[in-house]
Amino acid sequence: MAEITAAAVKELRERTGAGMMDCKKALAENQGEMEASVDWLRAKGLAAAAKKAGRTAAEGLVGVAVEGTRGAVVEVNSETDFVAKNEQFQNFVREVAKLALTSGGDIDALGAAPFPGGGTVAEALTESIAKIGENQSLRRTAVVEVTKGAVVSYVHNAAAPGLGKIGVLVALKSEALAETLQALGKQLAMHIAAANPLALDAASLSPVLIERERGIAIEKAKESGKPANIVEKMVEGGLAKFRKDNALLSQLFVMDNKTPIADVVAAAGKDAGATIELAEFVRFQIGEGIEKKESDFAAEVAAASGVKAEPVS
Repeated sequence: MAEITAAAVKELRERTGAGMMDCKKALAENQGEMEASVDWLRAKGLAAAAKKAGRTAAEGLVGVAVEGTRGAVVEVNSETDFVAKNEQFQNFVREVAKLALTSGGDIDALGAAPFPGGGTVAEALTESIAKIGENQSLRRTAVVEVTKGAVVSYVHNAAAPGLGKIGVLVALKSEALAETLQALGKQLAMHIAAANPLALDAASLSPVLIERERGIAIEKAKESGKPANIVEKMVEGGLAKFRKDNALLSQLFVMDNKTPIADVVAAAGKDAGATIELAEFVRFQIGEGIEKKESDFAAEVAAASGVKAEPVS
């Protein structure tokens, strides 16, 4: 077998835009022959896959999977919403969500996990990019688990069972009956999907986020022209409201808009005759936090043709 050098891998990557592991495999399959390796990558559709990596992928699907008292959620992005309706893409996200159950919430471990049918999740993703023709990315994953109780999932704007635009996992610790926990968990998950809490309780809110809100509140209060002592009270009042509105346990239940979530859980436990603790939740919304690239079509066409685009007046 021919020796595969780092220089050869680098050259093949530069010529084809394919990933490093794919280039290594191509060279190994073709006894180190460069031209044959280029053709091998092109035949596999892998030469084009990496060239799509510069495109912004902010659409796609969130997938959830639950097994026993453990649940996992993944976000797999694509360039357009059209791909989310693609059966091959849906099957990929569904399988990755199942595999995420044993990944411990580690995105790198998930990417390296064996994928059904051969290869790794990362390699299957590369193949999916080549077949579908759009950039895709395995962005994030999370796992929640309880020793006794239930993990309940919910998907909003479902494209297929367990796949949608928003995915939620709710972990409930309790000795209550499974039916009780499933019903409560589903209601809580639907609330979380709609209300988008930032943390379980006020104490868990990010200190950085609180300081940012404090700065905003100070600027708003100063504009009122009130004395300093009044401004301070206005700021603290604003922060108290922010904590209440963004911590799950203090949010008002969307079903009646008057009962705090903590009271909803307590009442369910009382009815069930067993303590219920809302231990953890995870909410993924497709594309959140991704800056979508705004393209200037005229400028792109002009650049491609070598003509300077004139501004439109």
